[in-house]
Amino acid sequence: MTPQQRGALCGLLAAALFGMSAPVAKRLLAHAGPLFLAGLLYAGAGAGLLAYRRLRPATEEAGLHRADLPKLAAVTLFGGVLGPVLMLLGLERVTAVSASLLLNLEAPFTILVAVLFFGDHLGRRAASAAFLIVGGASLLTLQPGEAGADALGVLCLATACLCWALDNNLTQRLTLRDPVAIVLAKTLGAGISNLILALCLERDIPPVGVAGAALLLGCLSYGASVVLDVYALRLVGAAREAAYFATAPFVGAFAAILVVGERLRWLDFVAMIAMAAGVTVLLRERHGHEHRHEEMVHEHVHVHDDHHRHTHGPDDPTGEPHSHPHRHQALVHDHPHVPDVHHRHRH
Repeated sequence: MTPQQRGALCGLLAAALFGMSAPVAKRLLAHAGPLFLAGLLYAGAGAGLLAYRRLRPATEEAGLHRADLPKLAAVTLFGGVLGPVLMLLGLERVTAVSASLLLNLEAPFTILVAVLFFGDHLGRRAASAAFLIVGGASLLTLQPGEAGADALGVLCLATACLCWALDNNLTQRLTLRDPVAIVLAKTLGAGISNLILALCLERDIPPVGVAGAALLLGCLSYGASVVLDVYALRLVGAAREAAYFATAPFVGAFAAILVVGERLRWLDFVAMIAMAAGVTVLLRERHGHEHRHEEMVHEHVHVHDDHHRHTHGPDDPTGEPHSHPHRHQALVHDHPHVPDVHHRHRH
């Protein structure tokens, strides 16, 4: 598989795991406060990744450095604390219909931030594909009924989506590091913060069975899902990752049929066709031109391809893939590429 195809697969699997969580979490909310539930979901993700790291301690990935701590703190703050809290405040003031539509702002916000401020690039073909996917996601959440909301509720939900957009783009800047380490730090920080808020603001502690179900759901939908999403960010950039992850409502719609007995409407089928068309266009996208790589020194897992031709010292690992600090010489060449960590240049 090409890096673009691997990134697409990771993004779609991440969306599938996250999409399945919505109808299950809806049932759990009947027995747990939203802050407690958020804390348990993130704590379950962190616990699952801790167990995985103990079972699989060896990794070729580059570890986190002290210089990464500011970005990691920002990711945890925006994505794990401010985003969920603002969403919960907004949900108290708007109808479910309005909330569903407003939460779809995360994908276009992520794309806009990526293109305008973080050097991502979307050509007309990729932008059209992203529009199809995001538009389809909006149709999936469009339900009949009154779409009432007040200005503060709308502002809270829109700001929550902006926080997650910043989280996605900042996380993309960390993807040279070990994705498991990144998500482990984020989920543990978010889990502890949300549980402390819940103990201060919500008096009723969830039953043991509900807490156990939330921890298990968090392990899959907030742990494994986000790790896969970090790989997608590394391989295809934040804008394309946002488009792939916007397919989460597609999976959530089918999960809702099984979990809460909902039925598909004709509008859902239209949305699914639009999203499938958008994913197909993104997978078939070919973007190539002559571009320049500036000289740099950094560390990440790699193999010795055209972008990684360098000498090794006696202490550097010998097998591939491996990770060690290495120097990229200035290079000008032409090949198909996506805006991954090595291809952020002017067009």
